[in-house]
Amino acid sequence: MATLSVAAIPAENARRRPDKTALVEGDLRLSFAEVWRRALARAGALTALGVRPGDRVALMAPNTAEFPVAYYAIAAAGGVVVPVHLLLSAGEVEHVLRDSGATLLLVHPAQAATGRAAAEATGVQVVVLGEESDKLAAAAEPLPSYVTRAADDPAVIFYTSGTTGVPKGAVLSHFNLVMNATVNAFDANDIRADDIALGALPLFHAFGQTVSLNSTWRAGATLVLLPRFDAARAIELMVKEGVNTFHGVPTMFVALAAAASDAGALPALRVCVSGGASLPVAVLERFEEAFGAKIYEGYGLSETSPTATVNQPVFGTRAGTIGHPLWGIDVEIARAEVEGRVELLPPGELGEVVIRGHNVFSGYLGRPEATAEALVDGWFRTGDLGTKDDQGFLRIVDRKKDVIIRGGYNVYPREVEEVLMRHPGIAQVAVIGLPDELHGEEVCAVVVPAPGTAPDAAGITEWSKEYLGRHKYPRRVEFTDAMPLGPSMKVLKRELRAQYAEQS
Repeated sequence: MATLSVAAIPAENARRRPDKTALVEGDLRLSFAEVWRRALARAGALTALGVRPGDRVALMAPNTAEFPVAYYAIAAAGGVVVPVHLLLSAGEVEHVLRDSGATLLLVHPAQAATGRAAAEATGVQVVVLGEESDKLAAAAEPLPSYVTRAADDPAVIFYTSGTTGVPKGAVLSHFNLVMNATVNAFDANDIRADDIALGALPLFHAFGQTVSLNSTWRAGATLVLLPRFDAARAIELMVKEGVNTFHGVPTMFVALAAAASDAGALPALRVCVSGGASLPVAVLERFEEAFGAKIYEGYGLSETSPTATVNQPVFGTRAGTIGHPLWGIDVEIARAEVEGRVELLPPGELGEVVIRGHNVFSGYLGRPEATAEALVDGWFRTGDLGTKDDQGFLRIVDRKKDVIIRGGYNVYPREVEEVLMRHPGIAQVAVIGLPDELHGEEVCAVVVPAPGTAPDAAGITEWSKEYLGRHKYPRRVEFTDAMPLGPSMKVLKRELRAQYAEQS
């Protein structure tokens, strides 16, 4: 039996570079040796509380030093981490605890009220991170090393934001996560031990957890945590700490590009990675011009550990694409309408993105039917529509279920959004389909106006006619101050559809 643990990431660093700064949060600086010492002490406390190998332990904490220490402590004790999204209501946290079968919840003081309410309803034991967990760690015997796990044993269960009904638990193995961290660090982009990365993406989410935390530490680099993202504060912190690596979602790149002109100094960024949602080319250009840094856009899902593809220096990069598959992973385009088997399409054709490789999850916890639908012929069906050109560059066109069918013609919201993002009065836009008696669905653009502008709906519609086909331009334009965002900072189109469908 091959054994492997995510806990090997900090354990190896403690052995190879014990005195190097691993983590910075505010005034707190921890070396790799100190991070691992704390993780083993907390793992001892978890074992004393009755956590056994394979037990599920829920973790609800923001991007403070408590998160990585608790995360690796659970892994070291042989437990399975169940990260809990911070914006969930007590009822939603209850679903995660019940569905995952968690026996214990580790919660940060800031989330303690919600966490306790959910834990009481489900009869799950709670430990508050900080004073309470420190006391337990001090009283327990630290573990001598991490508990042995098989490579295919579950390491983390991510609850996917559930665009289709209730959130499902995607089970990822130690092998999935260690491989994804390794190929992200050493094959996709050139991550070096002297790099300093900003951890602004939520660590409870797959992108932040794998790319910011596990990949950065897999390479032996330093992680600077920013508990709450604010563009001006992020720029200031990156300059102060000498950060050269930034991982973000498109909304963060929009905010950074806008804040750059007011900043006294800008960080010298070497590697910037975007994921989580499609990055409009206009935003990429604005950011690259402001910071003089290149953005490598990638793509992945909770079910794929998460990274599946990214723009990589070795293949050349192309704006508007998600680059090439990571080392050891295949990403192809399959006929979207064929169920039950995967039928691959030639280059240039539009179809469903399918993935196979070391990054594909074990399945959805307790949901064999959903697993069988997603894992077909050795491929994971993503539900995303895309193309692959003859040079192997992949593009995401849209979610299968976000496609608008207007008068029998397919309209891909992503394409309309790319155009609208070039309008000077638009800071952010989401394009959705709304029910329409005549055309079946009508194209609606929900717009956050750029600061200091007051665009009008008719003007935007007129402007977009110049750049978009007759079936594509938005006949309806709605204005809002802010978009509803999901756990991974993605715009929740289902909420927009519900909101504006009621108003029609």
